[in-house]
Parts: sequence; C-alpha cells; structure tokens
Amino acid sequence: MDNSNEYKKMPVWAFETIEIKYPDPNWKDKGIREKEELFTLLSAFSIKEVEHVGSTSIPNLPAKPIIDLMASIPSFNLINEIEETLISHDWHYVPPELDKQPWRRFFVKVKNDKQVAHLQLILEGEERWDEILKFRNILRNNPNLANEYAVIKSHLAKEYNNDRETYTEAKRGFINKVLFN
Repeated sequence: MDNSNEYKKMPVWAFETIEIKYPDPNWKDKGIREKEELFTLLSAFSIKEVEHVGSTSIPNLPAKPIIDLMASIPSFNLINEIEETLISHDWHYVPPELDKQPWRRFFVKVKNDKQVAHLQLILEGEERWDEILKFRNILRNNPNLANEYAVIKSHLAKEYNNDRETYTEAKRGFINKVLFN
C-alpha cells in the first residue's frame, strides 16, 4: 500500500526534527500560562487538574522547547467538543489511531508551523498519570538523575533526530529505571 498521499496530507509540524535546547527560565512561566489557559478552556468539560510535565517542567534540564501538559478527564465522551474548543486556540487533535497511545487523547499546539505545546488528556484513575508526576518530581528533586537524563536525551536526539516515536521509546528504559528501582 502506498502511503505517500497520507504523508502529503500531514502538516509540516508533524515532521519537525528533534532539537534539544539549553534550559530556558521562561519555560516555567510558559507552563503556568498554558496551564491557566487550558484550565479556563476545559473546566466546562469537568477537567479539574492540569499539570506542566515533561522536561520543560524540570529546572535546568535541557529539553525540546515544547511545553508538555496533561489534564485529568472523567471520560473521552466529549472529545469532539473539546477539539472544537481547542482548535480556535491553535491546538490540533491527533487521533488515537495516529497517536498510538489508546490510554490518552493528544493535542499539539502550533504557532508558525512549530510545535509549542503538547496536551495529554488522561482518564481519571489512569496509572500513567501518577507515573508521569512521579518521574517529574523525582527529577526535580535529584539533579544527578536529571543530568543523567539530559545526557541520554542529547544522545538519543542526535541518533533519532527525525524519528520522534523512536526517540520517545528509547527513553523508556531510563524512565522505568527511575520509576521502578
């Protein structure tokens, strides 16, 4: 089967290379602003919690300059309405068949054809919610682990520069070591 037509339909931001940047002290404030905006937009959908997660939420950690957020949601029943709400604020829905993570619903915020934020909507009670927070908090409190993660991410970003999925999956061993050891 020829997938070339499918790729032609994909937006340019879907093919961004992985670029790790030096820590930016503005990431914290950007995370706060994104959290507040999302909470305002999504509270009508029974979302009571939005968290800034990912590398930009960890002080002094090099990262892709994309603010990662997650919000807890009681169900995915209103995903179409959520998409309609977020689309006018530069968010793009990545359907589960493309995201390949059935436990979440994923959105990408795009400005000038560049990804600036990611949002994971995660069902209340999903174990990954606690794991994501635990990983963030451990790295916030352990500079040695954060430095080790920085080295791993830098190496993987060079190795998988054009393959975000493989880059993300390749970090899994370190993440599991932090979470489960």
